[in-house]
Amino acid sequence: MVVSELLPKGPRDPSPARLLAVARGAEEADVVLTNLRLVNVLTGEIRAAEVALAGSRIAALGHGLRGRRVCDLGGRLLCPGLIDAHVHLESSLVRPAEYARAVVPRGVTTVIANPHEIANVLGAPGLRLMLEEGRGVPLQILLTVPSSVPATSLATSGACLTHLDLEELAREPGVVGLGEVMNVPGVVAGDPDLLKELHLFQHLPRDGHCPGLSGPSLNAYIAAGISSDHESVSRAEAADKLHHGLRLFLREGSAARNLRDLLPAMTPWNERWLSLCTDDREPDELLQEGGLDHVLRLAMASGVNPVAALRLATLNPAEHYRLDDRGLIAPGRRADLVVVDDLRRFEAHQVWQDGVPVAEEGALVSASAPSAAKGGGWPNTMNVDVARLDFSIAARPGAAHVIGVRDGQLLTDKLLLPPTCQGGRVLADASRDLAKLAVVERHRGSGRCGLGLVQGFGLQRGALAGSVAHDHHNLLVLGMDDRSMATAVEAVVTAGGGLAVACGRDLLALLSLPLAGLMAVAGIEQVAAESRQLIAAARTLGCPLQRPFMTLSFLGLEVIPALKLTDLGLVDVAAGRLLPLFLDPPGGKL
Repeated sequence: MVVSELLPKGPRDPSPARLLAVARGAEEADVVLTNLRLVNVLTGEIRAAEVALAGSRIAALGHGLRGRRVCDLGGRLLCPGLIDAHVHLESSLVRPAEYARAVVPRGVTTVIANPHEIANVLGAPGLRLMLEEGRGVPLQILLTVPSSVPATSLATSGACLTHLDLEELAREPGVVGLGEVMNVPGVVAGDPDLLKELHLFQHLPRDGHCPGLSGPSLNAYIAAGISSDHESVSRAEAADKLHHGLRLFLREGSAARNLRDLLPAMTPWNERWLSLCTDDREPDELLQEGGLDHVLRLAMASGVNPVAALRLATLNPAEHYRLDDRGLIAPGRRADLVVVDDLRRFEAHQVWQDGVPVAEEGALVSASAPSAAKGGGWPNTMNVDVARLDFSIAARPGAAHVIGVRDGQLLTDKLLLPPTCQGGRVLADASRDLAKLAVVERHRGSGRCGLGLVQGFGLQRGALAGSVAHDHHNLLVLGMDDRSMATAVEAVVTAGGGLAVACGRDLLALLSLPLAGLMAVAGIEQVAAESRQLIAAARTLGCPLQRPFMTLSFLGLEVIPALKLTDLGLVDVAAGRLLPLFLDPPGGKL
């Protein structure tokens, strides 16, 4: 049967009476899927079966089922639709419709999105803009309401979510929990405002964000009602958090690639407490490798049983978010389905959502393709006077605190190094892999600029700049000289937000992100091409990092250890306080 014959012709949700009539065989199904092997992620079995659909729901499993239409799947495997347990759509640099165009044909039918990025720039109005953008998209976008906006008082964000905002958002359709609670010290200390925030969501899952947390602090964090975490980076950390009862999301993103390190912590006893997620994934990787389907394949290639791996991407996240209507092929559940030839390769032949085929052979079907984006309603958020900026650092005797970058990780090291100085100024030094870093406040036009040093980026010359800077999303610029840094910043500001590579007065590459400085108006193919150009330009300047702009974007995230930079200055994450660039007194020790 051709796909066009299966497209919706009326209301999708069946009445309870209709669903039960089809389930017991008293009425014909709308569609019967035949000649398939059903993958049961609950029992671990793969067996021949037929599946009857009544509108958007699965009505029956069995043999000899009757239907108005019959769809022969040619002996292929039928799997539940994939559920990404934790993702920031904004990190794809494209709008929800374009994100869906990339991931739905690969088998993703539901994402649990935490719009933390847009919330830090535009607040509750930004969240509603994102909700509007997601309407009509052939992907179930469910939200966790962002917690800790702003994340801390150690950076300047563009907006704040009040308790009233959170209370209203908790009642929005499609909200399934409280997003990653990032203010770990506040929770552990029993901050009254945070406890009130957690209480507002006591009827829903409350997700965590606690890198490296252990001991009494971990006990207190979990006791506050937080039930999950996606920031583990080692087997020992993952095992400790599981021992204390946290559900874990195993992440494989663009900047943080933790899956292989964490899988050894998985056992037959704790496997149901684990889920897969992408967190942050860039557009070219979404198109070339995929999203959650890529993480699933990596898990299977690392030795995880294919059906067990599929359970981490379907039933487990559904159970965590109390989504009893999906995650399993069973009567009464949503008909969100993926048809594949081979489980280990997991290349979607066909994707169904709500009982309708929405993608086939790697592309959305025409009736499911989102309409062209118009780009209206988004304010300019780049409030920066480039002429006022000064990236110079006055030299002082003694050592300086330096951020040490780890490729493929969000964690940084807190280094203590003597800077390179000349003429009373601190200079970047390619021979020592020392670059200058600046964070320019862009939301309120204050002109405030935090300055620091970074080791590990590998730049020999030039500069990189971007308006994507988790979670405050001020303007980040890293470079080897002030002129290059100014050129890159000016390009980003003029574009209304974006990512740029510059050398001297020459702009080498630019990706415009005029929607809150986070997302592009262009389609994902163009954004991916321009993203590749940015990385290639960074390579010509000597940067060897896999994902230089994603790595750059996390150098300002003041809740992930050990040392970060915001517009207010260097942040000692463990201590939760600002740190001077130079040791005080000069020549002192940590």
